[in-house]
This record gives sequence, C-alpha cells and structure tokens, in this order.
Amino acid sequence: MLTSACKILFGSLGHFVASACRDSVTPSLISPAVNNSTSSFLSVSSFFAIRTYKTIAEMALYGPFRKKRSPNKHMDGKPFMKGIVLKTLIRKPKKPNSANRKCVKVRLSNGREVVAYVPGEGHNLQEHNMVLVRGGRCQDLIGVKHKIVRGKFDCAPVLKSSK
Repeated sequence: MLTSACKILFGSLGHFVASACRDSVTPSLISPAVNNSTSSFLSVSSFFAIRTYKTIAEMALYGPFRKKRSPNKHMDGKPFMKGIVLKTLIRKPKKPNSANRKCVKVRLSNGREVVAYVPGEGHNLQEHNMVLVRGGRCQDLIGVKHKIVRGKFDCAPVLKSSK
C-alpha cells in the first residue's frame, strides 16, 4: 500500500521513492514508538520537490507549471558543434508540404551522428566536408533537429538573393 502511494505521489520516480518509503515508513507501522520515520519521509518528499501553489491567487497569478525544455542532448547542451559530412540526403516533409528538403548526415566532434537540415537554395556539401552544426528543428521533417550554418568551414553561403 505504501509503495503504491509513493508511486502516485512521485509519478515516474515512484519505483525509486517506493524503496525509500518502504525503508523509512514501514518500521513506524510495526513499532509505533519509532517516530523519526515521518521526518525521513518528509526529507525524501522535499528532495524530489513536489511543485505546489500555496493559494488560489498564486495559481491565478503564475498559471500552470511550465515543463523545462532539456538542452540538446546530441550536442551536450552546446549551441554549435563541428562535424564531418557522412552522406547527403533528400528527405520528404510531413503531410501538407511537398518540396524535397536537402539534409546531411553528420558525425559530430563528440562522436554522435545526427541528421541536419541545409537551409537556403542549393549547397556544395559532399562527403568528408567539415561543417558547423547548430540546434533548431526543421518543423516539417521528422527527426531532423539540427541545422547547418551556411558560410562556415566547407559550406558555402547562400548565393541566391531573396527579392
């Protein structure tokens, strides 16, 4: 019963906290003389910091809790990273759009391989070129969460002028 209560309280961390609850709360049920178990349970709950508002006015003022967006895991939270082009790709976008998008598969300097979108019209990228990769999704391409920086290293800048 206690483990299920911990799972409800702590969500996905329930299996971890359940063992802590089992170790700290169960002895107080067996022997009521042990009263320090509640303080250890409170310390566990404060460790995982359940976010709550104290008043309804705070709820109205601050609104719902925003989920923090995690930094780009492929680039270790860095804004830019150097990489080597492994292969040029042409990807098809999601449903309402139809133009083929130019992408490249890149091995980053940390050893990970990602697919990056090449913005602008036309590019000169081929295998073994060195490129600078930045974060940023291409909204109509599935699984493409990086972009190539044009005009840096071996990637030429966009030559066509927009009118």
